[in-house]
Amino acid sequence: MAVIHHTTLRPTKLELLTDWLPTRPWYAGGAAPVLEKSGGFRLDDPEGEVGIEFMVATDVSSPERTAYLAPLTYRGAPLEGAEHALIGTMEHGVLGKRWAYDGCHDPVLVAALLSLIDGRAQAMAQSVTDTPDREVTRSWTGGPLVPGGSLPEPADDEEGTRLPAPHGTVLRIHRVPRPVAENPPLPPQEALGHLATGWQGPDGTRLRAVLMTLHTA
Repeated sequence: MAVIHHTTLRPTKLELLTDWLPTRPWYAGGAAPVLEKSGGFRLDDPEGEVGIEFMVATDVSSPERTAYLAPLTYRGAPLEGAEHALIGTMEHGVLGKRWAYDGCHDPVLVAALLSLIDGRAQAMAQSVTDTPDREVTRSWTGGPLVPGGSLPEPADDEEGTRLPAPHGTVLRIHRVPRPVAENPPLPPQEALGHLATGWQGPDGTRLRAVLMTLHTA
């Protein structure tokens, strides 16, 4: 169970993302985004060592208000071989120095995410300890999505991130989620599985979208 510490972070997660997002090929904004935390959820690391968060951050610098999905991991020491995925370091008021990574490159997040999609894990509330997030929906009718050995590296393009997955599949992570009217959001017919949730929109509205879809590689 992940324990949520309500304490200080220097720099903040949004400050790290402000510098990092414009370096991504799927980023759709200007040189200086103005980010607000709009929603997301967490997953538990079975070993209790790595923080796992899926944050929806909204760029409010223009009237279009573009939302971005940032899968993040927080570690108490550098992740060997993942220097290219480091977003930055923070000083946590309780835990000390933390290394923040693009979680698509962190095997702990990948394993936990696949467990969520195949139904073996539960999405947890972003800011409340030991509280399930019931808004997160998922689908997959195959066997357990357990990584067998090391999977190929994920790849970013203008559409998002392609994350290799077991059983000859690939998980497409929609880094710029597109809100839909359906509640809950439904995956496209060709998808083998999916993950969806909602986040806070303007003027108290609730926006919802499919965040990830699983396809044949």
